Amino acid sequence: MRNLTAVYELIARAGLSHSRPPFGITSIMVGNREVEVREEVAAETPFATLLRFKKDIVTAQPRVLLVAPLSGHFSTLLRATVRTMLPDHDVFITDWHNARDIPMMAGRFGVDEYTAHLIKFLETIGPRAHVLAVCQPCVSVLAAVAVMAQAGNPAQPRSMTLMAGPIDTRVNPTKVNALAKKRAIEWFERALTAAVPLRYPGACRRVYPGFVQLVAFMSMNLERHLKAHRELYEHLANGDLDRAAVTKAFYDEYFAVLDLTAEFYLETVRLIFQEHALPMGKLEWHGHRVDPGAIRKTMLFTVEGERDDICAVGQTVAAHDLCGKLRSSATTCKPASAIMGSSQESAGRIRFIRS
Repeated sequence: MRNLTAVYELIARAGLSHSRPPFGITSIMVGNREVEVREEVAAETPFATLLRFKKDIVTAQPRVLLVAPLSGHFSTLLRATVRTMLPDHDVFITDWHNARDIPMMAGRFGVDEYTAHLIKFLETIGPRAHVLAVCQPCVSVLAAVAVMAQAGNPAQPRSMTLMAGPIDTRVNPTKVNALAKKRAIEWFERALTAAVPLRYPGACRRVYPGFVQLVAFMSMNLERHLKAHRELYEHLANGDLDRAAVTKAFYDEYFAVLDLTAEFYLETVRLIFQEHALPMGKLEWHGHRVDPGAIRKTMLFTVEGERDDICAVGQTVAAHDLCGKLRSSATTCKPASAIMGSSQESAGRIRFIRS
């Protein structure tokens, strides 16, 4: 009976969801006491919500903007990061909306609009905040901070942390980088984007479907995912529900997919992976060249994973060469497990520059 139940549950879990899972963070330990956590909307546009995790404490804490990837999944992928930072920080996160639910009248959303959102959100949070980007948004975060520095914007962040982001994909190119350069951008538009069906609020908007991104991610590590589901079946059949719950929680999150606007996806492929616009000094924002060399007041911190098969070692640390006006304070190499509090054996490369 348990074997049959395990099979039926695996079949039932095979579907995808287009709804954002809840963060589910209702309280956190601050010091030696438990405090309530409430989600508050600090700012909102048709394309994103600036979400704040408000705590009932009197003491002011460093304000941090977590920039979640816009790459086929919801911002709740960073739930563990939010939970880890909450005891010591006033945490905000970019909660990107599903493009299939955004009406056409809201307009376009490309790389320029993405960068504009980051600037707006940093202005909302206020001066001397900190910003942390994970993976895909690292380029836009660096661009946003550069634009703010060029304009003398008083809301320039105090520090900028870039984690495993494709700042310069010419360095140690991966299979993902090679695929992006193998095809013309017209092929990506024709083969990988589609119009939203009429039954959704975003009807007729061109999107890069989240399930396509999910398939691409899973195909890169197919054996790992198959093994995980084989083990899930065994845990369910053997009544090991605690271990099964861990795997189910991961795939509940992983199978919740978000559609991207076609213009954002195509511009990202073209500008970052094909033309290398930022490291080549050709990236523009609203017609003006983005100059990372203008950054003087924001500390820069980069993190890379030695075994990262999407963003190779060297691609993120390239940001330091672009921010040439910052004074180097220290360079160190440590295991990622020691830095991020992880038990994984992967190693990371850390470099820190202060103004």
